[in-house]
Amino acid sequence: MRMRPGRRTHQQYIHLVRLAWDLRELGYGSAVALPCDGEPALVFPPATDHLTVRVSTHDGDWFFTWGRGPGRRVRALDTGAARRIAGVTR
Repeated sequence: MRMRPGRRTHQQYIHLVRLAWDLRELGYGSAVALPCDGEPALVFPPATDHLTVRVSTHDGDWFFTWGRGPGRRVRALDTGAARRIAGVTR
């Protein structure tokens, strides 16, 4: 099923806000960026150069990604996603 761009952006926003809340519960601050001409992203300030986390779909599953490569992604619905992303900054 292919989503309309507006619906996709809305789903991305929902996943990113949930991630931001989970990071908050772990004691980390973050910000969700909503650019007018791009996709939403989560900016994780504790990282040296501000880690930017994006969310996208692959084969019907949603993933958080930062950088490139298979080791730099985690399923968006994974209960340990926030801990994994927080661990990247240590």
